[in-house]
Amino acid sequence: MTPTISLIVPTQRRPAGLETALRSLVAQSGVDPARLELIVADNDAVPSARAFVEALEAPFPVRYVHEPRPGVANVRNAALAVACGEIIAFLDDDEEAPASWLAELLAARQALDVDVVFGPVRGRAPQGVRHRAYLEDFFSRHGPDQTQVLDSWYGCGNSLIRRAALPHPTAPFDPSRNASGGEDDLLFARMAAAGARFGWSRAAFVWEDPVPSRLTLAYALRRAFAYGQGPSEHCAEHRDIPGILRWMIAGLVQTALWIPVVAIKWALFAPDRAMPLDRLMRGLGKTFWFPPFSQTFYGKAA
Repeated sequence: MTPTISLIVPTQRRPAGLETALRSLVAQSGVDPARLELIVADNDAVPSARAFVEALEAPFPVRYVHEPRPGVANVRNAALAVACGEIIAFLDDDEEAPASWLAELLAARQALDVDVVFGPVRGRAPQGVRHRAYLEDFFSRHGPDQTQVLDSWYGCGNSLIRRAALPHPTAPFDPSRNASGGEDDLLFARMAAAGARFGWSRAAFVWEDPVPSRLTLAYALRRAFAYGQGPSEHCAEHRDIPGILRWMIAGLVQTALWIPVVAIKWALFAPDRAMPLDRLMRGLGKTFWFPPFSQTFYGKAA
């Protein structure tokens, strides 16, 4: 039987996280293994994950793809280029899926009759990490309290996509986002413009275990700044000058509102002092979205 569901895990030099992610996929229940295939796309300059992936025991085919060209869009497209499935399920290499994860995503897609389904992400950080509550929330994905149709979208990690709804079946991710990220946001925006429908599965959650280098306030705030840049960058890509101005003004207002809150919270050494700083950085990102303020998170070769 030809697989109808392709499980895709992009990875780059995260052997421990990759092992956790793959073992959680091998343990999926409630879905006929004959319908499944697993594709691991390695974005390391050398095929460092090949040995582990090829030795993985699974009740369905496992395929290893080496994409040496650095970039988050490149590695996702490389996986899709060899995928056979009519349905694509993405899991990141720092995520762990409960055994019912895939079955819950499929059930939500059928019940809601949508093209893309997203699920919650629960961030986990070790005891003793500074600003742990903020960081766990930062790396989490929150959504509705019930399974329902959405009028917006989330990121690609922990998602299920109907392949026929993609703008291109094998290379839908824009390489212009290789270094900055946001390739998934751009894809889903284009799909929405083409009439795609999005849904949320309350029960299809995964855990996320960020690598230690990301579990810092400095990294999270830099990402928050980049998230703020997203709307302004999107308008710039479409040469929407009024839209750029609206977002820049909104960013200035947001920054002005949060500056006194940040000052008070940090002066009092409040336990939740990282949160208003996050909001402040997002406001700054809306205003300072252009070079030399562009951020790079992906696309670095080993």
